Amino acid sequence: MTAPFAGADEVRARLDEVGYLVDDGLAAALLFATTLGRPLLLEGEPGVGKTTAAKALAAVLGTDLIRLQCYEGLTAAEALYEWNYQRQLLAVRLAESRSAELTDDDLFGPEFLLERPILRAVRHPGPIAPVLLVDEIDRADDEFEALLLEFLGESAVTVPELGTFTAERPPFVVLTSNRSRDLHDALRRRCLYHWIDFPSPERMVRILRRGDPAAAEPLIASVTAFVGEARRLDLDKPPGLAETIDWLAVLAAAGVAELARDDVVRSLAALAKTPDDRETLVGALGRLGYPESARRE
Repeated sequence: MTAPFAGADEVRARLDEVGYLVDDGLAAALLFATTLGRPLLLEGEPGVGKTTAAKALAAVLGTDLIRLQCYEGLTAAEALYEWNYQRQLLAVRLAESRSAELTDDDLFGPEFLLERPILRAVRHPGPIAPVLLVDEIDRADDEFEALLLEFLGESAVTVPELGTFTAERPPFVVLTSNRSRDLHDALRRRCLYHWIDFPSPERMVRILRRGDPAAAEPLIASVTAFVGEARRLDLDKPPGLAETIDWLAVLAAAGVAELARDDVVRSLAALAKTPDDRETLVGALGRLGYPESARRE
């Protein structure tokens, strides 16, 4: 497999072109994963851009993004493949009307197979391998991880009635986890690994400026500082990138030039996700030194 990137600098530059700003660590992890053809497990707090990393990678490579959203109770039929029972039933009835006989081979052929995300990624026609996003793998049951092992190790899926499908072009696989539970060692061993932390203040400023170029520089700086302080509080849902970008957009639309206490209180619907978090943030405003009012643009 030809490596799609010449180095980490190229990864960073090309992701920047599609609006995804990465640090050196994530750029290197994506470089290694795409060069070696290994799955990449991304972990981090909710809202740090794990899912967006896979979307941006697909955009940069000019290929399809195939997403498997994990949840409790996810089954093999929903993730790998299932049979089109309605079509099989129609085939049976049609054969009966013609007094014809059908065998198992007739009913369990490729024309009755419904591809779900993983098999779709294995059988992707190309010419560029797709990016398969296995999102929030920690939300699936322990048993589901075992279903992934053959695929992660061999880029293959076995359908007992048809045999084993092996990818001609192994997909670029990105798994994400919020660490709501521990993943099995067998799955971790098959993956490269990177922890995505909240961005540094400098990179946060660049991200916010990219997301809302019209926002005033003092507002971007004060939003960055406030969110940094908020993440040090005991919040149920610390604000991630998406919440911060939404909050900046709300403030900018309201004509806020620089944060003040009343601005924060009025706009917390975009930042706080629980009543307790709202109360905690409002209670911290005095300690954080925010005045009661500020000038308007």
